Amino acid sequence: MVKRRSLFASAVIGAVLALGVSGTVQAAPAGADRPASVAAGTAGCGKAPGLASGNHTISSGGQNRSYILRVPANYNNNHPYRLFIGLHWRGGTMNDVDSGGSDGYNWSYYGLRRLADSSGNNTIFVAPQGNGNGWANPGGQDVTFIDDLLRQVQAALCVETTQVFAGGFSYGGGMSYALACARPTVFRAVAVYSGANLSGCNGGTQPVAYIGMHGLGDNVLPISLGRSLRDQFVRNNGCTPQNPPEPAAGSRTHIVTAYSGCRAGYPVVWAAFDGGHDPGPKDGGGSGWQTWTSGEVWKFITQFGSTPSTPPVQVGVNYRLTAQHSNKAVGITGASTAAGALIQQEPANGGLSQQFDFVDSGDGYYRVRARHSGLVLQAANANSGADISQQADTNAQAQQWRVVDQGGSVSLVNRMSGLALDVWGVSTADGARISQWTFTGNANQRFALQRV
Repeated sequence: MVKRRSLFASAVIGAVLALGVSGTVQAAPAGADRPASVAAGTAGCGKAPGLASGNHTISSGGQNRSYILRVPANYNNNHPYRLFIGLHWRGGTMNDVDSGGSDGYNWSYYGLRRLADSSGNNTIFVAPQGNGNGWANPGGQDVTFIDDLLRQVQAALCVETTQVFAGGFSYGGGMSYALACARPTVFRAVAVYSGANLSGCNGGTQPVAYIGMHGLGDNVLPISLGRSLRDQFVRNNGCTPQNPPEPAAGSRTHIVTAYSGCRAGYPVVWAAFDGGHDPGPKDGGGSGWQTWTSGEVWKFITQFGSTPSTPPVQVGVNYRLTAQHSNKAVGITGASTAAGALIQQEPANGGLSQQFDFVDSGDGYYRVRARHSGLVLQAANANSGADISQQADTNAQAQQWRVVDQGGSVSLVNRMSGLALDVWGVSTADGARISQWTFTGNANQRFALQRV
């Protein structure tokens, strides 16, 4: 079990006081609801695993960042796996989350690894390391780190794109909340153990399935802070507001409440317990791996199966793609028919160079074919900001795009890179470059489809 009070009391209170300086980032433009995207494996499916269990280092934002990876012993590269990111507390480490501390395997990843192993060994676990053993997330750097980490893991291993989760205690709970705010189309659900708004909330307007647990007597992060996080997703998820029952002081019990009225697929669960700042409380007093929290979180995240839906595009139909933020059409620059011509946004003109159809590549991915040239859109490489050009159709992964339904519009996510088609700099200008960038689902990554 983790060492709690001695590590958290001063450090986390300090983080709360410093939040206005280091934890707050600018809000993103309001986005559409989280899509019921077509279930699909990542680029790592069908090939030899490119990463093994153990410690890994990745460059992110000019820093070397670390994480621990746990790949199931019976890993099958043709089977898309659930992925859970376990975030440590203030003063904790990725090793504490991965190892389970003094409780060992039984408490690894807050007890979820043991439960996953006992139910089919179908989950990949990742434990990232926060800077300074915390998650201050200045300028969104920790969200970017998680973006980069996911991109590396999903390129190397077979991950189910609709089954990505995060959870953590204290500062790790605050970071889980930040991911729910900033990446609602990436994370299916989050679990917040005794958390607060410590890592900021960039966005925070879209629904994400949410489970929160908090102690009545928490003297590090008072329960009112946890209720505030919960209530944000009660609103986002369209749940019926209520004051859920909580146990009496001195009872050493817990009460779990599932909110009613929530949008289908976006539940909110609140678990209050008579105890302090603790991820593993036990009824009757004390804490340890025998806690009820592991079972509640595991039950919550495993309720979500893959979410296949009717694809938002039809094969053999020509479409004009219009950027939602600018109301300008995607077109081949200069209406060129040459391989290598780039794409841009431009006023709709009804020309064939602004018309595209979708060719099914299987596994929920499509090639996007320009009608006038017969060439398909291709990312130049796996880097953020890489050019998108038209090239001869080879069905390479750089030419395959996942079509994410955004409710009236779509986002296109490249299979090779995991990055989304993006109008550079949110520009509204004619001729603005269209490249690829981290998938946020913001308006400059959403394109209305009009049959032509």
